[in-house]
Amino acid sequence: MNRIRVAAAITAVLILVIAAPPSNAATIWIEGEDASNATVQRHSWYDQVKTNELSGGAWISHFSKTMTGMVSYIFSVQDATNYAFWLRANPTRAALSWKLDNGEWQPADFSNARGAGNIAADGKRDIRSVAWASPGALDLEAGQHTISFMMHSANENHGAIDCFVLTSDPFLPEGTRRPVAGAPRIDVFSSNDSWAFVPPDDPFTTNSAFDLRALNEKTAGETGFIRLSPDGNSFVKGDGSPIRFWSAVDGPGRKSPEEMDFHCRFIAKLGVNMVRIHGGLYNNKEGAKITDVNEREIDGIFRFVAACKSNGIYLTISPFWAHTTAPESWGIEGYEKQQLWGILFFNEKLQNAYKAWVKELYTRVNPYTGIALKDEPAVAIIQIKNEDSLLFWTFRSIKEPQMNILRGKYAGWLTRKYGSLDKALAAWGGKPIKGDAPEKGVIEFLQIYDLTSQPPRATGGRQQRQADQLEFLATLQRTFYADMGAYYQKTLGCKQIINAMNWKSADPVALDDVERWTYCANEVVAVNRYTGASHVGQNNGYRVDPGHFYVNRPVVTNPSTLPCSLKQVEGHPFIITESSWVFPEEYAAEGPFLINAYMSLNGVDSQYWFALGQTTWVKDPRRLFWRVGDSYALGKWSGDVPEQIGMFPANALSYRLGYIEAAKKPVVYEERSLSNMWLRTIPIISEAAKFDPNRDEGAFATESTIKQDIDPLAFLVGPVVARYGGSETNSYVAPDLARHIDRDTQRVRSVTGQMDWDYGVGVCTVNAPKYQGAAGFLKNGGCVYKLADVTIDSSNDYAAISVTALDDKPLAASRKV
Repeated sequence: MNRIRVAAAITAVLILVIAAPPSNAATIWIEGEDASNATVQRHSWYDQVKTNELSGGAWISHFSKTMTGMVSYIFSVQDATNYAFWLRANPTRAALSWKLDNGEWQPADFSNARGAGNIAADGKRDIRSVAWASPGALDLEAGQHTISFMMHSANENHGAIDCFVLTSDPFLPEGTRRPVAGAPRIDVFSSNDSWAFVPPDDPFTTNSAFDLRALNEKTAGETGFIRLSPDGNSFVKGDGSPIRFWSAVDGPGRKSPEEMDFHCRFIAKLGVNMVRIHGGLYNNKEGAKITDVNEREIDGIFRFVAACKSNGIYLTISPFWAHTTAPESWGIEGYEKQQLWGILFFNEKLQNAYKAWVKELYTRVNPYTGIALKDEPAVAIIQIKNEDSLLFWTFRSIKEPQMNILRGKYAGWLTRKYGSLDKALAAWGGKPIKGDAPEKGVIEFLQIYDLTSQPPRATGGRQQRQADQLEFLATLQRTFYADMGAYYQKTLGCKQIINAMNWKSADPVALDDVERWTYCANEVVAVNRYTGASHVGQNNGYRVDPGHFYVNRPVVTNPSTLPCSLKQVEGHPFIITESSWVFPEEYAAEGPFLINAYMSLNGVDSQYWFALGQTTWVKDPRRLFWRVGDSYALGKWSGDVPEQIGMFPANALSYRLGYIEAAKKPVVYEERSLSNMWLRTIPIISEAAKFDPNRDEGAFATESTIKQDIDPLAFLVGPVVARYGGSETNSYVAPDLARHIDRDTQRVRSVTGQMDWDYGVGVCTVNAPKYQGAAGFLKNGGCVYKLADVTIDSSNDYAAISVTALDDKPLAASRKV
């Protein structure tokens, strides 16, 4: 029997160096109630809040019809540096602006608020709430400064400030917790402790110590088209044998044909056997017709398909994202030079254009393979579109006259259901809202906010109106996916399986199940989900500039952020079509380790790592065409960095060959009736919800025998599965679930016994016969990890270490590790 000992200061792609903040880090914390100057009018009702949830036990507030509220704070700065600015204030239907010294007023943006919660003392879900937001980073000179706030909402000018903080410490706010000065951190390393990452070109010799190309088919699709397993939950090859995909978002980009071939050989060596092309087939240059295609894009896809196929790599193709800007020449009223959120679901002109675009892609003969894509088995999955939904916040951005077209469809749907619009209004309690004009055939939509779990729960007619609107939008969306699926498969003759989309709703608790029900019109369900740090600064959506403030967030200490913790849908494979530990996240090395372990356990069918843009490795993450001062910006979506793709081989091998045991059945199974989904009753478990074991029983479906939230750590114990259109009486929770979760010691163990995650210390271990390892803060956990056949002895502050058999034998017997 082998006994393997790993003892080293881990180097190369296994190390993750964590930089500490400067030693002169400073924090300025100011309570809202400690204003230097204040012109506010307090209100007894508005101030009846849970003071124990406020920093310092109080806030400063304003509630007045006649005047805006003004507060200012004078403070001194000792060290001139860049400070992150975090503000805890009331975000609910409030308007709050701020300025520094004599600067311009700026709105406080709460669109990406953290830790939002209602704090009304009477428990009512109204406007009394608090949340953290980051207005930006401030360069402050030493000396005295003043920050001023103005409260000027349309609703009674209301507003409230609990506290704010300026800090040069890494800090991610949570409740009233303050930055901890002197908290343990990994030392700053000098350049003498690092090395230049300059890998040589790979000659792909046959004697390579580690080359997973042989795991792939000689040519992708050699046994036929990818299809569903008999139970519909996973994928099989054309000959019926199971297949798992280790995937990446990729594409032709600006690569030459030779670079495409080299690139595909390179990623096949790392273990990749599926890529997703995230493209745009349309020609949106001014003057182009709406049906015109981008010939360069189509040719690039054709050539990339050939390169992937010859390296045994399957493809998923996504042809459209509503983020694109429509030119005036497309003739979509109201959308000249505007993004197209939501309207593809109902605008027939745009739908016909979409059909024309994909017809060109799938029915032309690929000149590089001699096969039209509709007949190409290397193309495994067709994705109808990327990131768009009628149940997301972008619904409110639909412009006239397109929104009026949608209102007309709604009026027709209501007439078919109730017999007339007057009868629909009667069913809603006879209380019209602004914009209702049944005599003109018009019924106005409620705001998407009204369909979330944020406002007070409606009853009676108002509740029915919410339910009807949700059912209409969801049915329209699902019908669109069904119709487009039929167009691909029946009209064009495409032989591939289809995924509708990959987005989310405006409320993960109340609406995500409805969103995914719409995807079930097609074979495959998907989501895009990232994890990573808090990132503050201008242009932070796509780049990292000098002076930006960035706080790393390891998943090993934040298990709720694991991307593959998903509520899967019975009878459908579930894939994550975009994900990464967003660059430059320092803890990215844990990513492939955790994704391999927990996708293997819970049966999620693939994660597509975003995104591989280089021919091989990213050797210089700077974008030299983005000069900022005397430096350069970093590309934020660089997925081919060594700490991420360098961890692929051992984990791709393990995942694809099934080295880690899958759970035999779900630990949580939930059936939901469509009627209760329209009523937005609370599911027993959701992915992004705050765990509330004492939630009011009345929020759940009356038929359900389970009247409390299930701990979301269940996703790390085993599969969580949902069925839509079923009965809540059939839902169940594994009776031994609780013994796998220990909130007191911050530990969760998988139902198989192979994974043990101590998220208090920040270490996850895997102990399977053919794969063993540890990832996280190894030094904090004691340095030595004795697994079944492997002992890991590492004094590294942080590392991800995998030991796997290369010959498909248990490590105890393997001769190739």
